[in-house]
Amino acid sequence: MDGTVTYDELVRATQPRLVRLGLMLTGSLHSSEDLVQTVFARAHRKWDRISGLDHPEAYLRTMVVNEFLSWRRILKNRELPIAEPIERPSDEDIGTRQALKDALWRLLTTLPRQQRAVLVLRYYEDLSDGEIADILGVAAVTVRSNASRALSNLRDHLSTEEED
Repeated sequence: MDGTVTYDELVRATQPRLVRLGLMLTGSLHSSEDLVQTVFARAHRKWDRISGLDHPEAYLRTMVVNEFLSWRRILKNRELPIAEPIERPSDEDIGTRQALKDALWRLLTTLPRQQRAVLVLRYYEDLSDGEIADILGVAAVTVRSNASRALSNLRDHLSTEEED
């Protein structure tokens, strides 16, 4: 997108992707939509500055992540998403696959927000540590340590569940 894109064009072009990102961060479609709408409202107020950027979508993605990290009410909202991306059919048992997804969502909700954001940006958005560091406003080494701690926390939870 170039600097001549209108606010409405940017919203139409980015909303589905930002809602999916929000869904991965919040675990709830409703919270994701609230998150993105809040970002769009703030972006509208800053449109003169955002419209001149080389990559306004990247700026909005950063806004979504930062808004997620600042939301206090998200801590109380541990819903599972009600809408998921469409998947290709497979021979795998659907019930088993859904149980694994549900378990993954429950595990992700146990992580601190910054660790969760790092994992989502790394594995869902496929961003480098440097790009994640820019979005979060931290050093790349902090991104790596958050990722390491998050994966360790997930492994610990998995080990505990296997023992039970």
